[in-house]
Amino acid sequence: MKAEPTAGAQANNIAAPSANAIARAVELLRAGQVIGLPTETVYGLAGDGLNPAALARIFEVKQRPLFDPLILHFADAGSAFAVAAAVPEIARQLAEKFWPGPLTLILRKKEIVPDLATSGLPNVALRVPAHPVAQALLRAFGGPLAAPSANRFGRISPTDAQAVHVELGRSIPLILDGGPCAVGLESTVLYVAEHPPVLLRAGGIPVEEIEAITGPVRHGVPVEDRPQSPGQLKHHYAPRKPLEFVADAAKIPSRPDIGWLAFGPVTRKFPGVIENVSPGGNLREAAANFFRALRSLDDHPRVAEIYAARFPETGLGLAINERLERASG
Repeated sequence: MKAEPTAGAQANNIAAPSANAIARAVELLRAGQVIGLPTETVYGLAGDGLNPAALARIFEVKQRPLFDPLILHFADAGSAFAVAAAVPEIARQLAEKFWPGPLTLILRKKEIVPDLATSGLPNVALRVPAHPVAQALLRAFGGPLAAPSANRFGRISPTDAQAVHVELGRSIPLILDGGPCAVGLESTVLYVAEHPPVLLRAGGIPVEEIEAITGPVRHGVPVEDRPQSPGQLKHHYAPRKPLEFVADAAKIPSRPDIGWLAFGPVTRKFPGVIENVSPGGNLREAAANFFRALRSLDDHPRVAEIYAARFPETGLGLAINERLERASG
């Protein structure tokens, strides 16, 4: 493995995704290093998905427990399904509808997938990202990339290159800058190795759209340890400051040191700091702005506590509420 760049060299490690930068990224990945990669959901910490040393580096940089499995990213459905031991018809239907896109499918794995990628589980998490930079890199690299969110374990997921640099900049040699993430929430994770499918994590594709293909899905529950899939741990996405998740905005204290993660029109006078993820009440806009706004409140010098009220339990609101519940834990 090549030596890591010095801290000084890493201080300017954000690069526009030019052909030269993509080629440099491929070189680093083939040497077993990890890089920052934009996707349509959040930025990922990408490494060679079939190289145990690179996978170990991902866990090291993120300070992620080894029992929390990774998602493997592929350029297309054919290459993704090639590492699965069996592919049910429902998985193919979902891939046809939602790939490339923010859907992760959990299937039985072939032996080619390292145990470190799956935390020793017999299943593998597969996704085909839609972001053009991710697609360009996957095709140039020619194999799967493991790419969990590019942040310290349990912290707020990054949705732009600068947030990756703040979190991990001195631990990785390169961050490809693909602009702000369009979806802004991690992928929906669906276990499809048996019927009916199980929703293990709400995410960038609303469950209603999935159920239009699969019929009703079962809902998994968050766990304290030994998750079946990425993003299933009960405590996750946490800011440094205390976060209170309340039933409605009327329960948010009116104090200057309160940060309010708001949604929809705000009619009351509020002496604290407001980050409104969608003044017009649009859940897709809210999802795209969610992690950025949460990070902004967490970094604001006047904010001592963060409050958020429950979002509508439909569409992407389910995924936002799920993250707030885990962040407040």
